[in-house]
Amino acid sequence: MSNLEGAGTPENLTLPLNVYWQPGCSSCLKTKEFLLEHGASFKSINVLEDEEGFKELQALGVRLVPIVARGSVWANGAVFRDVAKVAGFEYRSHNMLTPEALKEKVLMILDAAGRYLSQIPEDKLDEVLPGRPRSYRQLVYHVFDIPSVFLDRVEHDSPYTYEALKSILPADMRTKTDLMAYGDFTHARLVKWWSRDGVTTNFNQAGKVYYGEVNLHEVLERTGWHSGQHLRQIILMMREKLGIEPHEPLEDSDFYGLPMPKNVWDNERSFDEHSYSNTAET
Repeated sequence: MSNLEGAGTPENLTLPLNVYWQPGCSSCLKTKEFLLEHGASFKSINVLEDEEGFKELQALGVRLVPIVARGSVWANGAVFRDVAKVAGFEYRSHNMLTPEALKEKVLMILDAAGRYLSQIPEDKLDEVLPGRPRSYRQLVYHVFDIPSVFLDRVEHDSPYTYEALKSILPADMRTKTDLMAYGDFTHARLVKWWSRDGVTTNFNQAGKVYYGEVNLHEVLERTGWHSGQHLRQIILMMREKLGIEPHEPLEDSDFYGLPMPKNVWDNERSFDEHSYSNTAET
């Protein structure tokens, strides 16, 4: 999902480059880091706090972040090929782990999220995290749900939409036990799918996702680093906010091969700084 008509033209490249983002958003952070790594100068617009920036985003016809834009030309920050076109530099791909190795990373992340969830007191699960309006319960559910959305896509050809990835807690998922059961179910479901279909799946096929034109291999990779980044945030919050040392915490080496963001929370804002005035989606 992008509007690339006119991208890279001399006229368009004279316009300022804007990045619309919000704290705690893993894709937003990775987009900003990608541009910085390529020496691209941009105006950073936190739409949770910048009312005019939020209106600019709405004027583009979108209500989600990250978005990289020059004038009316814009790209969803999840597709770096498109981001590079808007920014005006050549995109170079990276070597991805094999689908089987990526599957193992996702299983590792699901296991770890279950361990950490078991350590978080039930009465703390609904505390709102700093930086954005999301609770511990919602963040853990999101880690479990990201692979579930991928599985819905490959098992049932379900639309991989923004709405599917919002990870809104079901009304009947009331307790920690309910949430842990969902994590266990997703883990078992991924194992079963891989043993049945994963080995023979064509990962070069179109990903059919809402954020742009990518293949299924790229969707699986994103499933891994996206859920992994939010797991890193859970570890950070447990240590810094709850005073709990995670059991068998994952280290940077555990994520080797996944294109993880360099920062755990954000490259501009501390997780202690927060404001929820606007409602961009991510």
